[in-house]
Amino acid sequence: MENVLDHPLIKHKMTLLKDKNTGTKEFRELVSEVSIELVFEALKDAKLEDVEIETPLAKTTGKRLNEDNYAFVPILRAGTGMLDGVIKVMPNAKIGHVGLYRNVETLEPVEYYFKVPKCIEQREVIILEPIVATGGSIIAAVQMLKEAGAKSIKVLCLITTVESMKKVAEAHPDVKIYTASVEEELTDKGYVVPGLGDAGDRIFGTK
Repeated sequence: MENVLDHPLIKHKMTLLKDKNTGTKEFRELVSEVSIELVFEALKDAKLEDVEIETPLAKTTGKRLNEDNYAFVPILRAGTGMLDGVIKVMPNAKIGHVGLYRNVETLEPVEYYFKVPKCIEQREVIILEPIVATGGSIIAAVQMLKEAGAKSIKVLCLITTVESMKKVAEAHPDVKIYTASVEEELTDKGYVVPGLGDAGDRIFGTK
């Protein structure tokens, strides 16, 4: 199931992200800003607890989110570029990492690292991945997390494709994808067109 953000500011920021003339510093900042918008959307169904507080004028009952119930899991390395934004929203959420790289010949994901917080089965897990192209990495990451015990999983991405959403839905129909852009075309090498290039290279300035 996908949730596509449809907001003028998101469209504006995505245009800047896609522009090849956008520099590394601005690119990182834009990734962070869009990630914040995505996590707000993903947490619209978050459960809140009643809490008694005292304002400067009176006592009142407010609502509080238990951040310990959440874990952000970026897919290395590009997914870490989204952490700055989401951590600003929930600084006490736990953080895991999934290391996957794509075999250039088969386009299949290859695992090289996996580390998640304890009691992952008790937390809502939010995977961070800027571009979901073929869907292979997300499908693999979700499977790894489920095998580790995770029961509630969502995905935040800047760009995805019709094909990848279909594949993820078929493999994991219980996983929701929150994205800022859905694009149609995928090259034979697994790149989204028009896309924004290699997210990792642009975030870290390695190309």
